[in-house]
Amino acid sequence: MLRGSRVTAHGWGWRHAGRRAWAVHDLELDIEPGEKLLLLGPSGAGKSTLVHALAGVLGDSDDGDDTGQLRVDGLAPAAARGRVGLLLQDPDSQVTLARVGDDVAFGCENLGVERDEIWRRVREALDAVGLDLPLDHPTSRLSGGQKQRLALAGILAMRPGLVLLDEPTANLDPGGVAEVRDAVARMLERTRATLIVIEHRVGTWQDLVDRVVVLDPEGGVLADGGTREVLAGQGAQLAARGVWVPGHPPAHPQRQRQVPAHQLLVAQDLSVSRIPGVVVASDIRLTVNTGRALAVTGPNGSGKSTLALNLAGLLAPAAGELRATDRLAQGAGSEPIRWKSRELLTRIGTVFQDPEHQFLTSTVRAELELGPRTLKLPEEEIRARVDELLQRLRMEHLAQANPFTLSGGEKRRLSVATALVSKPQVLVLDEPTFGQDAQTWQELAALLAGLLDEGTALVAVTHDLDFVAALGDRTLELPAPHPVEQVRS
Repeated sequence: MLRGSRVTAHGWGWRHAGRRAWAVHDLELDIEPGEKLLLLGPSGAGKSTLVHALAGVLGDSDDGDDTGQLRVDGLAPAAARGRVGLLLQDPDSQVTLARVGDDVAFGCENLGVERDEIWRRVREALDAVGLDLPLDHPTSRLSGGQKQRLALAGILAMRPGLVLLDEPTANLDPGGVAEVRDAVARMLERTRATLIVIEHRVGTWQDLVDRVVVLDPEGGVLADGGTREVLAGQGAQLAARGVWVPGHPPAHPQRQRQVPAHQLLVAQDLSVSRIPGVVVASDIRLTVNTGRALAVTGPNGSGKSTLALNLAGLLAPAAGELRATDRLAQGAGSEPIRWKSRELLTRIGTVFQDPEHQFLTSTVRAELELGPRTLKLPEEEIRARVDELLQRLRMEHLAQANPFTLSGGEKRRLSVATALVSKPQVLVLDEPTFGQDAQTWQELAALLAGLLDEGTALVAVTHDLDFVAALGDRTLELPAPHPVEQVRS
């Protein structure tokens, strides 16, 4: 039986190196062993900073400044790493080894646990998260939800007193969300571990936790109390501050849809693949039209992100046809994969699922200036475009910040802005709303709605059904992954 850890913070704060503003400051918090806590707050309030600090992975004095005291079982987090397990939002980033059993055993091996004890723990942990697979099952064949349950099993096998979940369902389909939530519930039934979970969408976790803490971006805590007490008693006030509260949804933008729908991209019998010869989705037929939004949905592993990279001109089709019309190509040729990067900038803008994969500079402003400078736009126009986006996306105060030190929601807004700033005719966005609080979600949806009304075409890969309802003119739902299909030569 695990023993839950106690967490305390007294006047604690953290400021990333090179930043004037504190990510978290003046935090007073006392979490009893075994408590189950949902950590909420507007985007940029410091939620991920806090859990990363508790996991002992935030960094040292070279990475930032801290103040006050933060303790796990009376120890500085760096000295309590064996007592803390952290589950992140990206399923693929946490798979370490090729086989299920080895992956679960990895953490225990690093802690020096005896071999026989390791494999006993591995089997118990897999059973606890409901992952009934052979120990030699390939991790490459797991769905997103299974990968998150695998990562959770790896944490449980280490016998932590504190389990930290940082938006663990952000990139999962509804089935994967249920898998992870149920796995956590089973874990809590078997252990006394303390739980802290960050999740913008509260409904998934509200019946599982017994306490809600809401961080204030200005420092300290906005709300702290029992789940029902906080969400029912202070729901309206918290929603006004950007917290996702059940029963208080953000407003959807009003669409004009006055621009004629001209074809820009046409796919016929398209098959897509990342690994040569291995098709992940096939027989795709679609059109991308001016002033219209196409939502691409479907289970994890169905090929949504791979299709997006094909539509963006970054991956060659495995079979079939993807053709740009003359209205989009404008003399560049009908195959987007053959376009030069500068030709893509004004034709198709892309936002990857992982924001960090597209950051190239050391400040937010420089990141936004990169595309327009490549296009050799006048300095005044570059400044005007960048200033407008910084203001629209609430990032003016972050203009000189390093993109890699932003919160998850801020990184997502920056990655969207880097695509918007070059004013392409087509936007291809992979999970554009993950990590957003209710207020920034509403503002981002309104910004994209305005671009649609001006004639920009939008393709959005998403699990966010609110986003589909708000902006989707058409929906393409890809089927569940099929057995690996080889391309015939």
